[in-house]
Amino acid sequence: DPANGFRTLIVSGEGRAFCSGANLSEGPAEGAADIPASIGMRLDELYHPLLRKLRDLPLPVITAINGPCVGIGMSIALMGDLVLAARSAYFSQAFARIGLVPDGGSTWLLPRLIGLARARELSLLAEKLPAEKALEWGLINRVFDDATLMDEALKLAETLAQGPTVALTAMRRLYWESPSNTYEQQLEVERKYQQLAGGTQDFVEGVSAFLQKRPPSFKGK
Repeated sequence: DPANGFRTLIVSGEGRAFCSGANLSEGPAEGAADIPASIGMRLDELYHPLLRKLRDLPLPVITAINGPCVGIGMSIALMGDLVLAARSAYFSQAFARIGLVPDGGSTWLLPRLIGLARARELSLLAEKLPAEKALEWGLINRVFDDATLMDEALKLAETLAQGPTVALTAMRRLYWESPSNTYEQQLEVERKYQQLAGGTQDFVEGVSAFLQKRPPSFKGK
């Protein structure tokens, strides 16, 4: 929350993976009747609230993919406004390998990011998508050497943290709302958020800095 002094968020993994997917060490017992309900409950109670929280945060989000990014971990990764990856990282819609379907909103996100044909390919074949290919496809924003990934993520986070937080948050919301709006509706939504941004101290500072030919000093207000 910007009110607590935070103006950007970096999400990354601990260890060698960003997320290796669900824990399969305790597989379902054959014929267990409660497995479907427990899977749905886990999504409802754990993952969906997290994904909605990331979507609705009032600040920019960077995801730094430091290694394998599998299953619902891929959905979490794609919630970043900027998605960065280590050169050795890869992405995998591995659900088909264990007889499940994609979740975590991936069937909504992927067609919008890389098109329907590639989204289907990733899900149906469950193949690994290397970071460089993900960049080529437009799935992610940047690829860095493994050793420099977090340093580069911190640099970009600093840039965003020094930006006009209200306007950046409004940009996030504009792009999240855009897919469900008509052109006319989006024009109206832009008007609403532009009016909001125009009432901030940062707008006044931005114009002043432009006229005075100096870098702006945004406060996120």
